[in-house]
Amino acid sequence: MYPKLIADRKAWHTQRLGIVGTLALTPISGRSAVDLHKQKEQVGAAAVDYVERLYPDRLKLGIGTGSTAECFIRGLARLKSRIEVTVASSARSEALLKELGIPVVDLNHVESLDVYVDGADEINDNLEMIKGGGAALTREKIVAAASERFVCIADETKLVRTLGAYPVPVEVIPMARSLVARALADLNAQPVWREGITTDNGNWILDVHGLSVDCPETLEKRIELIPGVVCCGIFAHNAANLALLAAGDKVRRLERTDSPN
Repeated sequence: MYPKLIADRKAWHTQRLGIVGTLALTPISGRSAVDLHKQKEQVGAAAVDYVERLYPDRLKLGIGTGSTAECFIRGLARLKSRIEVTVASSARSEALLKELGIPVVDLNHVESLDVYVDGADEINDNLEMIKGGGAALTREKIVAAASERFVCIADETKLVRTLGAYPVPVEVIPMARSLVARALADLNAQPVWREGITTDNGNWILDVHGLSVDCPETLEKRIELIPGVVCCGIFAHNAANLALLAAGDKVRRLERTDSPN
């Protein structure tokens, strides 16, 4: 399900001024919160089983951010003795790992990671994603790039034919917010400042509505070339190798044909 957009149109300023409005996101009703949490736990456990089976030796793991990733983190507790190191994509995930006694280091202290496990706000059949709902997109993309494999964990409603119904988060340098907003408006999109949110890197987030994401790789590159943009929430160049999607009481597996087992 996708969030409904609730906006007071009078709150919008002209895009030409690069001053963007604010809006709230409210979930469309459907599954209960209990059912959704069970699915997150289900797919988190499946990811732990996958890591345990595929990597029998000492584990070097990249850890994502968000409620689904946190279910995976809690499941890692039973593999704690086999985990050599983890690198977290956010302060929140790092705190949870440390709370569970799982070793965490800075990425600069490791050469590479075996696998990165994280959720997604949307994912398509090519395993390209929109990420950044938790405002950790830059570190997520960095840790994904440092990992040999990327495993995406989500529920089946995140699987879409075409990306873009979910707004694309863009992390920006604060002084460049208006400049970037004007450039994004030139793409016939509606950039909305996620007011009150500061990333772990000290930057701000623009949520970009109305983008046509027919060619994710091209659009990702185009947005990231805008001066002032730190990172775009389209993950096409860093697409997942494997997606584990909770579907009812089962977990559906999608894998890119060019990916090793």
